Amino acid sequence: MAKPEKVDAVAELTELFRESDAALLTEYRGLSVQKLKQLRRALGDEAHYAVVKNTLTEIAAREAGIDAFEGQLSGPTAIAFIKGEPVGAAKALRDFAKENDKLVVKFGYFEGKLLSKDDVTKLADLESREVLLAKAAGALKGSLSKAAAVFQAPLSKTVRTVDALRDKQEAA
Repeated sequence: MAKPEKVDAVAELTELFRESDAALLTEYRGLSVQKLKQLRRALGDEAHYAVVKNTLTEIAAREAGIDAFEGQLSGPTAIAFIKGEPVGAAKALRDFAKENDKLVVKFGYFEGKLLSKDDVTKLADLESREVLLAKAAGALKGSLSKAAAVFQAPLSKTVRTVDALRDKQEAA
């Protein structure tokens, strides 16, 4: 029979998997408690970073309907459970790993698919949703300005022509 602590841990992990939009798995071997605190602060409010037991994590993932972790977990594992856009958390992990070589990004899970380490790196290289939306808005605004100028050109040309005709008629 399972110990109540393990049952509670599996239930908590299952809930975290269900509530999260993405999960990024790391190996934290050799990081001090202080460094882990720094990492949690760097991840911000959108991510919950938890050190987990592999066996319990596999059970919790299976209960949450995620079968991508089967046989993938080994060594000391910590998971960043992400609510919302995963780009910011992926960038935070990448940047922290550059400064602290003991943090290793293993793989991730996003939208029902297992992400390789390279996929997580590509995700971190993306610009945030807000930046992409701002660029799209700027492009649309530029296109609308050009369209307005095109539509306004015949009108202003007509006005200049009428003014020229009026000036010519007054002169005659």
